[in-house]
Amino acid sequence: MDLGVLVLSITLALSYLITLGNATKNVLFFASDDLRPELSSYLGPNFPSPVHPPIHSPNIDTLAAKSLLLKRAYCQQAVCSPSRTSLLTGRRPDTTHVYDLGTYFRDVGGNFTTLPQYFKQNGYTTVGMGKIFHPGRASNNDDPISWSEPYFHAPNLMAWNTRESWKAVPESEWKEKPLPDAQIADHAIETLQRLAPAAKGSKQIPFFVAVGFHKPHLPFVFPDSMFEHYPKESIKLPDNPYAPVDMPAVAWLKYDELLRYEDIRTLNVTADINTTLPDDVVLNLRRAYYSAVSWTDLQVGRVLDELEKLGLANNTIVSFWGDHGWQLGEHGEWTKQTNFELGTHAPMMIHVPGLTDKGISTTELTEYVDLFPTLVEAAGLEQLPICPKNSSGIALCREGTSLMPLIETPTEPIKKASFSQFPRPSMFQIEEMGYTMRTDRYRYTEWPKFIGSPDYKPDWLTLAGVELYDHQTDPEENINLANNPKYQTLRAQLSQQLRAGWREAQRV
Repeated sequence: MDLGVLVLSITLALSYLITLGNATKNVLFFASDDLRPELSSYLGPNFPSPVHPPIHSPNIDTLAAKSLLLKRAYCQQAVCSPSRTSLLTGRRPDTTHVYDLGTYFRDVGGNFTTLPQYFKQNGYTTVGMGKIFHPGRASNNDDPISWSEPYFHAPNLMAWNTRESWKAVPESEWKEKPLPDAQIADHAIETLQRLAPAAKGSKQIPFFVAVGFHKPHLPFVFPDSMFEHYPKESIKLPDNPYAPVDMPAVAWLKYDELLRYEDIRTLNVTADINTTLPDDVVLNLRRAYYSAVSWTDLQVGRVLDELEKLGLANNTIVSFWGDHGWQLGEHGEWTKQTNFELGTHAPMMIHVPGLTDKGISTTELTEYVDLFPTLVEAAGLEQLPICPKNSSGIALCREGTSLMPLIETPTEPIKKASFSQFPRPSMFQIEEMGYTMRTDRYRYTEWPKFIGSPDYKPDWLTLAGVELYDHQTDPEENINLANNPKYQTLRAQLSQQLRAGWREAQRV
């Protein structure tokens, strides 16, 4: 470590200790559903698409400006429950054994200590609301052991589950029947007001408040006023509405989630490779998605404003993440459930008072399993040991890496690659498992036959497809180079690295 870095490290540490004093930091834990990095703070090479209007996300961008902003964070599986389970346990899908929307990790993976549960065990009041775990049987109704209080869901959630893929709601309607994310923000504000006296009192009972917003998940439902940020003429079609050249068929998703909405179903589209939706439908869906993002941003701002009013901002760690990426017609694809960059790349940021106040942006590779150990270290709790290869009987360990070193040296890599995966032909019927690895320059994917319970492992000798994308020359992943003779040496190197897995990719 050179002298400049050493001085910076000491300065940051002293600043943090002065800010911390004898206080224990609270945690405000935001999640957003199906949010790709469609935020102004991500403008540049790491924005999801080069074709977009100006994105109205002032509140999240303000948070990003005083956070460790992770420009290249990747989820472990691009669909809700597996991704959330992985983040909240700090373990990867092949450890949790959660690949679908109905399996509970404590039934199939192990009795793992979750992120909120660990804070609860360390004297925090943990309160959850909205969508944090995937609800229902996938979490035994929001994993009750993780929370100090009964879990909260918006009363109007199902009332706004429309049959159409999107709806811009007039004020007269949402005044009469509030939108769910507004109800969640209201509850978050009331919760902070209730917990503030104890958090600031002489005994200092800290809180971990988790606020999970449902949008921009389908259906895209938002106040029609959000359209003001996105005039029709500002919305453009994707510049690559075709599948990658030489893409193996196993990589393709038939986006059934979107097809079940009546306005889409009546189009009689096949969702086959190299097909797409009509231009006017694509434009409307993209405009509605952007509007739903801005609606989420407004709710985040309301909660953050209350945190400030209560005098808690200087003693509260704030994290924000979307559970995975999303495709908005790029490659002709929609929704998530792929191993493409757009499916796995998602927003994540962490504000640590006294350490990130001036904003720190990093483009180093990070993963969602890294958030658990990061928040633990930021809060000053006992750090987690790394998991052994078989951790089914170990309640508390990690398969990620704390991101705190990036605060001091944001250009120093903490890992050589990030790893994600997705099953085919479906989450509930697994024949192949697509394992994908993002290095600094490349995305490399293999689709081996998958051996399920009790082994849960790939058969690398039986492949249904291979993909290789060069992000230096092809950032939109339009050309699969896996079978290009000029790339065979590189392919062999990347294959070896992918199969060696995440343990061999760690730098710290």
